[in-house]
Amino acid sequence: MTDQADISSFTDDGGDEDTSVDDAPTDNPYVRDPDTGLTPVADLDETTARAQVADLREAIRYHDHRYYVQSDPAIGDRAYDQLFDRLRELEAAFDIDTTGSPTERVGGEPVETFDTVDHVAPMLSIDSSGEAADVREFADRVQREVDDVQFVCEPKFDGVSIEVVYEDGVYERAVTRGDGEEGDDVTRNVRTVASIPGELRGDHPEFLAVRGELFMPREAFNAYNRERVERGDDPFANPRNATAGTIRQQDPSVVAERPLDCFFFEVLDGPDFDTAWERHRTLPDWGLQVNTEVERVTDIEGAIDYRDAMLERRDDLDYEVDGVVVKVDDRDACETLGSTTRAPRWAYAYKFPARSEETTVRDIAVQVGRTGRLTPVALLDPVEVGGVMVSRASLHNPEQIAELGVAVGDRVSVQRAGDVIPYVDEVIEADTDGHFALPDHCPVCDSAVERDGPLAFCTGGVACDAQLRRAVEHYASRDALDIEGLGEKAVGQLFDAGLLDALPDLYELGRGAVADLDGWGETSADNLLSAVDSSREPPLADFLVALGVPEVGPTVARDLAREFGTFETVRTASREELETVDGIGEIVAGEIREFFDSEQNEAVIAGLLAHVSPQPADTETGDALAGETFVFTGSLSKMTRSEAQDLVERHGGNATSSVSSNTDYLVAGENPGQSKQDDAEAEDVPVRDEEGFRALLAERGIEVGDRA
Repeated sequence: MTDQADISSFTDDGGDEDTSVDDAPTDNPYVRDPDTGLTPVADLDETTARAQVADLREAIRYHDHRYYVQSDPAIGDRAYDQLFDRLRELEAAFDIDTTGSPTERVGGEPVETFDTVDHVAPMLSIDSSGEAADVREFADRVQREVDDVQFVCEPKFDGVSIEVVYEDGVYERAVTRGDGEEGDDVTRNVRTVASIPGELRGDHPEFLAVRGELFMPREAFNAYNRERVERGDDPFANPRNATAGTIRQQDPSVVAERPLDCFFFEVLDGPDFDTAWERHRTLPDWGLQVNTEVERVTDIEGAIDYRDAMLERRDDLDYEVDGVVVKVDDRDACETLGSTTRAPRWAYAYKFPARSEETTVRDIAVQVGRTGRLTPVALLDPVEVGGVMVSRASLHNPEQIAELGVAVGDRVSVQRAGDVIPYVDEVIEADTDGHFALPDHCPVCDSAVERDGPLAFCTGGVACDAQLRRAVEHYASRDALDIEGLGEKAVGQLFDAGLLDALPDLYELGRGAVADLDGWGETSADNLLSAVDSSREPPLADFLVALGVPEVGPTVARDLAREFGTFETVRTASREELETVDGIGEIVAGEIREFFDSEQNEAVIAGLLAHVSPQPADTETGDALAGETFVFTGSLSKMTRSEAQDLVERHGGNATSSVSSNTDYLVAGENPGQSKQDDAEAEDVPVRDEEGFRALLAERGIEVGDRA
């Protein structure tokens, strides 16, 4: 929508072109009247308020239809927001039932799990091929059964299929495709998608089940990824992953914040149509968005031409497609052709070839990490590299950027070797004469940026919001103090509410202030504060990791804990003493010493030690587990994973991060990673739960209490 702000933009008579539609609600002042006044809510009586609510809902649905279905908006974004905010304010002030209201799109109460729901009708897969010969063979099979075949062709969207059900014209539920017979009930999440109407328009059927494809528009995806990178979060790999991850969020308010969209293309249950083309032209009359690229062709050669034309335009579309779908137009012919157990015989997907490793740089974002390092990240049109679809690539550092001469808009070659993060290898076609340059000031806190050789760092320290947020997230992470419930979103809410200005503030959070956060409550607040309280006596190794000491990950932290025993001994150890620890050389020892000598870090540590007492390390050693290798996954209830790994190593064993043929045991706690369990099954590695692990220790003569 264009950006208009004054009340006159509530009218749809805003330009030379006639943008009116036949079913415009002409008696609705919120659509037509440029002089509509907004009486303060406090001055309204309930009857007037309810009348305004009815008008506002009608107006918002009308403007949604103009924007999403007709691609012909009548008002600007800010004018639309005025309508929406007014409706939400009235509903709250007069406690008006919001069932079916557009305001349900803003989210709702989080769900713990998704229920499984049977589909109204099977949601089948489609046979596919990337070869024209196979598509012609499909047409030959069709024409052996039916005569005078025409086809309808549409893009094959690379998103997430859903079934949406309306009863008496009102949105009832939404279900993911799942196995085709049943899927996850994502009703509350899908309700937040603005292009999916809460009520159907016009002369709609009493019951309607439609199939659609949720997706994230490319431009919105790139903008959203840029925001994530600049916050220090990992960007999504591609729009499909972003869509799939979003729709399965447990908190609908998170879904509401993300730019999902939807195209509808099938009727699973409802009115009968003579042709697919008739159905395509009717769905918008009910307020359901369809894709404008759909075409009807007279023969299969026309369908092949359509596919080739779409392939040429693939990069110009604002959504990801991986081919086209060719459908028999006549619905009686479709009934004659029928379906197999997995796919209809009347439809075929003509796939696009896999993308090459050349792609376009759409944007360059600067991510500020926990240490203040500025990392430029190229946000790309998604491209398959080595069998993996990627949408971001490292640009390394300013020197390499200048050497490459890479800038936004350039066509580049992207390389990826093994599990290494993809990187821009070469500029194939430059869009400008210059290259991207890192800013002189931090994009988050505006502090000066300093160069250290080829690297650049924000000098803001804990005064930089990005660094401080990342520090808190790291402190609470699984490898550190494992504070349940204190993930990225919760940390962001605490900061945004002004409840955290420094790391030690975690231990001074008030129950009431946390409970008042959006989407929280007394139970959630109690759970978080209990988890924070449980971190007040952390194992020494975990505390060292949590502090973010440079080069001190879980393994080095365990080595330091075993060598020095107490936190005070570690923090006061000289460089020479630090160098005596296996795996710590002169450079790492210097960085550790520099960290503890920093006045800024000393202040943070002093604040933490007023609330936290790191526990001395257990230095008992032995060889009861000599030669055996353990991998841990999930959370342990009676000891931390770091303690368990340290215990294994102190008794001669090895604690590694991934399962291989050399692994002797996988120890699976609560919420274990599926990939490690799959690897264990493939390698025939025994899996033990926490009690089984403790029983194994007892068999080897290793005594352990509730804490290792």
